[in-house]
Amino acid sequence: MCKAIKNRYEFVYLFDVNKGNPNGDPDAGNAPRQDYETGKGLVTDVCLKRKIRNYVDITKNNQAPYEIHVREGAFLSEHHKRAHLAIEKETIQMIVPEDLVAEFKAFEAYPDGIVFSNKDGERPCLVLSLVGLEETEKKAKALKEKSKQADVNDTKLISPAAKAKLRELFIDSKEKKAAQWMCKNFFDVRTFGAVMSTGDKRCGQIRGPVQFGFAESIDRIVGKEISMSRTAEVNMRDSTDDPQKGLGARKSIVPYGLYRVHGYISAHLASQTNFSVDDLEMLWSALLNMFDQDPAAARTGMHAQKLIVFKHVGTSNDEKQSEEQSKLGCAPAHKLFEMVNVELINKDKPPRSFADYKKIDFADIKSKAAALGVEAIEKL
Repeated sequence: MCKAIKNRYEFVYLFDVNKGNPNGDPDAGNAPRQDYETGKGLVTDVCLKRKIRNYVDITKNNQAPYEIHVREGAFLSEHHKRAHLAIEKETIQMIVPEDLVAEFKAFEAYPDGIVFSNKDGERPCLVLSLVGLEETEKKAKALKEKSKQADVNDTKLISPAAKAKLRELFIDSKEKKAAQWMCKNFFDVRTFGAVMSTGDKRCGQIRGPVQFGFAESIDRIVGKEISMSRTAEVNMRDSTDDPQKGLGARKSIVPYGLYRVHGYISAHLASQTNFSVDDLEMLWSALLNMFDQDPAAARTGMHAQKLIVFKHVGTSNDEKQSEEQSKLGCAPAHKLFEMVNVELINKDKPPRSFADYKKIDFADIKSKAAALGVEAIEKL
């Protein structure tokens, strides 16, 4: 796979819905989500991530390194077991701090699988072999229970700092190895992160580099509930005089709404999950095409309308300093978002299409962003 991205990104994404329900609220009879104080429509970040996951699943056939962890019908714990199974033949090394070398060298009660290595010309380290780790874990638990007893003659007691180092190696490092395997194989884990600290085979918690806010409509929406009728009976027992005969489902729609969402991509977190340039291109592709691959009776009128990306490239002539600026950013995100102004042509008339809004002046946005050390890119 490619190396992790080295630039910070923000983006503004506009999508609309025409006579559909972009994101129903199960607590409100599946009515379109709405801020009842402003009247504006809402779409959750979870909803958008679901569509991205589905798009990647369809285009990459759920094959590594583009498998989807949070997938419909999947058992998350099975993925965690796969991760631990994949790393069982690996070894983990941890450098021992100088102030603990003598203590670890003299320690005699290491659990099976852990050894202290002090070879000439190499830094002292603890080595954990993951082969047959389950048996090792049982012995380690027995050792732990034994060490709790007041009178311990055959187990050399070690300092809290040394115990913490052993725990870090034996438990935390194993989870980190499993987490790395999950990031390597699952697109949504290395993109959005995941909480994988439940069950017997834990893989820790991962913060994803890509995050979304809630999408909010530019203008007020008015949700409508549509009643439908049917001609068929549910079963043969239904009476022809049944007053419910002919009644069918009800559908909630938004006549029209243009939604705006802000996205954030952290280069720092990308380096931890190895979110790469290829992954970034897959994300852009998903945002541009995911609604076309997500048909449903309730949301056939959803389309991506605009995607403006802000890539931090730096202003310094010094290569090292410019690289640091690219990673940490050259301008506050909210200042960049404010450059993208979306407003109606006729504010006295409710919008019914994207053409009812003023054209976004991208040339002006690009010029203003460049002055701050940010490259503005119009993807759509």
